[in-house]
Amino acid sequence: MPPSKLKSCFVCQQCGYQAVKWSGRCPGCEAWSTLVEEVTEEPAKTAATLRPEETRPTSLAEVTLEASLRVPTGIGELDRVLGGGLVPGSATLLGGEPGIGKSTLLLLMAGRLSAANLRVLYVSGEESTRQTKLRAIRLGLSESTVQLLAHTQLEAITEAVRQAAPQVLIVDSVQVLESEVLSSAPGSIGQIRACAHALIHMAKRSHCALMLVGHVTKDGSLAGPKVLEHMVDTVLYFEGEAASGFRLLRTTKNRFGATYELGIFHMATEGLVEVSNPSELFLSDRREPMPGCMVTVTLEGSRPLLVEIQALTAPCSFGVPRRKTSGVEYNRLAMLLAVLERRVGLKSLGQQDVFASSLGGVRVTEPASDLAVAIAIASSLKERPASQGDAAIGEIGLTGEVRPVLNLAQRLHEAKRVGFRRCLVAATKSPLDVDGLEIIGVRTVQDAIAKALAL
Repeated sequence: MPPSKLKSCFVCQQCGYQAVKWSGRCPGCEAWSTLVEEVTEEPAKTAATLRPEETRPTSLAEVTLEASLRVPTGIGELDRVLGGGLVPGSATLLGGEPGIGKSTLLLLMAGRLSAANLRVLYVSGEESTRQTKLRAIRLGLSESTVQLLAHTQLEAITEAVRQAAPQVLIVDSVQVLESEVLSSAPGSIGQIRACAHALIHMAKRSHCALMLVGHVTKDGSLAGPKVLEHMVDTVLYFEGEAASGFRLLRTTKNRFGATYELGIFHMATEGLVEVSNPSELFLSDRREPMPGCMVTVTLEGSRPLLVEIQALTAPCSFGVPRRKTSGVEYNRLAMLLAVLERRVGLKSLGQQDVFASSLGGVRVTEPASDLAVAIAIASSLKERPASQGDAAIGEIGLTGEVRPVLNLAQRLHEAKRVGFRRCLVAATKSPLDVDGLEIIGVRTVQDAIAKALAL
């Protein structure tokens, strides 16, 4: 049977109108700049020509899982985020800021998979094979058997995959790929969608684990159509502060495991190094007690993580006080400042510039850090340091009450393991008991501040 003939047309992204040529305004809904080139494929088979085994439903009991066993990548933090390793036939999308270490991480993974006698094809559309070799030398992979291909043409990549038959395919990155069927430039919505669809379809047909690198926009979201995230099985984000050596790997979508898991790496001279005990590493530079500091225990997926919150208050030099955050949610900070001013009586906060940050490049998003942020602000305002052996875990309501959080026992045991002696939590009817850790129950944020700062 002859192969399907590929064609392209321009489709409106709002109303679905199809046109043969591009125009600035859609004739259907009259919206501007919504026509995007897409591939249309003439059906190669009809219902009358399909074989019976292609249309027969399969019982769930008949489905075997031999081909779906996970393949460990050799990087423990990456396996944690993926849910145990790569799944054959799956498609994973890795996004992150330029220079954050996406290519370094994937080349390191490719080298360790190749050392485990797996066939790996690394397709680089942004670097030459010489540039990839230089990175491999820095990572200690100069003698690795990873297959390299520097190309951006989809058809050439497809042919290389057919010849090499890899078990793992890495494409860096999907935004630079182009298909000869489309006339649009690489990185356009049509090109990204068509190339990603072809690669994912090929990976699922050949049971090859596919890793795609995706660019991000200036607001941190993945560039290209949102449908790209729906097409893949797993979406990973690689993030971290530019001045910090820490790199955080998060998962926001995983069809084969838990979401919102966290992997932590440290960027060293020899490349990315796994951080197996991040709590102690984040707190390793703590010195004598200083005003404006408090430690909390946040939960990233199934991993408890101790993070130091720092706050600074200073008299406002202009008419409107400033509120700046780094790693702390701005809206959450504004709510806590209102609670401290109205429920605790810290009236002078209205004339103070307030700065709040979390150290180590960790983004603190869950409400369990509210109590630590509030104590840090009050400590800076009153110039009274909290004890270095104290931690605070709790959510603060608008009435000033301290509310309990999920998985408190797991957080307390992590604080005890790192060496903390006292922890402020919400008072409950059945308090927890952890050997070697004094647990102080508080009902209001005012009570918590008084006990933390010994007022």
